[in-house]
Amino acid sequence: MKAWLLTGLLLASPALAQENPLLPSETWEDLRQTVVGLDEEPPLDSAILDLEAPMRANDAAIVPIRLTQPTDAPPIDSLTLIIDENPAPVAAEYEFGPALMPLDFEVRVRVDAYSDVRAIGDLADGGKVMSGRFVKASGGCSAPAGKDMAAVEQSMGQMRWKSTMQDGRSIGTLMIRHPMFSGLQRDQVTLLNIPANFIDRLQVRQGDELLFSMQAGISVSEDPVFRFAYDPNGQPITVHAEDLDGHVWDQTFGAEG
Repeated sequence: MKAWLLTGLLLASPALAQENPLLPSETWEDLRQTVVGLDEEPPLDSAILDLEAPMRANDAAIVPIRLTQPTDAPPIDSLTLIIDENPAPVAAEYEFGPALMPLDFEVRVRVDAYSDVRAIGDLADGGKVMSGRFVKASGGCSAPAGKDMAAVEQSMGQMRWKSTMQDGRSIGTLMIRHPMFSGLQRDQVTLLNIPANFIDRLQVRQGDELLFSMQAGISVSEDPVFRFAYDPNGQPITVHAEDLDGHVWDQTFGAEG
């Protein structure tokens, strides 16, 4: 089975449902004020937002994260995904369109050391909510790239899209070929550090309607995969991606994949 299709299957595993709550952390207390800019801790409320993650990751470079909401939860306009102990803790910032509500969104990230992984959601009324899990993983940000440099150049920017129906909503899966170099990895031939280059801006729409956008850092995994539920409007799916080296990719997919 293709690796990029595994995200949903991994998150469906009962092993991922075990209790692994956020742990008290001096790192977070510092990040909360200096990086995230929060004077107070957002409330933990799984009735508004939940984050699922493995307690112990099989691969620190490909850790599946799933963000969900109950059907009656208030909409989340934007969200910040934070991995406390990563070299750059803010993994990604997202904006979500109305079609993604209630949220059911999956992404794969790198975890560099045993860490809390947390999501802070912004509500339409200006309030905030937090959810998260403690994940045991290490070395994800410096893990060797899975391909040689020639293969990277040939495939970079290629995209796949699949859409299926489930319980009255569409489930979209987007995969983008990109090494997402963190700047902490070494070329396995030259043993020199590979300069950072990752997709830092991504926008996905159906027609003119925003599904989601992402502004990312070094922590999103190689060949990023996004799986999300949305309400279809019958319009084509368009994807716009940019990386740090100035590459730009645009692709359009039919409404049903």
